[in-house]
Amino acid sequence: EVQLVESGGGLVQAGGSLRLSCAASGFTFDDYVIGWFRQVPGKEREGVSCLTSTDGNTYYTDSVKGRFTISSDNAKNTVYLQMNNLKTEDTGLYYCAAARGKWRGSYFFRPRFMDYWGKGTLVTVSS
Repeated sequence: EVQLVESGGGLVQAGGSLRLSCAASGFTFDDYVIGWFRQVPGKEREGVSCLTSTDGNTYYTDSVKGRFTISSDNAKNTVYLQMNNLKTEDTGLYYCAAARGKWRGSYFFRPRFMDYWGKGTLVTVSS
């Protein structure tokens, strides 16, 4: 059974940092795109960042470039999202998601193309 379990969310002041973790089980990272989405009430789920472990390619949405870093520990089957200089607009429920196959471009980093989802971890950034 495939499972993605997120952790690391919490309450932090603007300018602070958090590190999210996504522990995967039931599959290995080879030939998967794995990454993070976030959602706030009333808005669509947004792709934040993803990577492909086989070639190290990464993607970031424009609003987090230079502040967030995605990485993986393949031995632990875990993906991390280091979030620095957090802003109030980063508040949301962060989901880990994975899609089978190779990176096909940012167009495909959308909820409907992902195969597996975690249950989310809440990030709240206060002003």
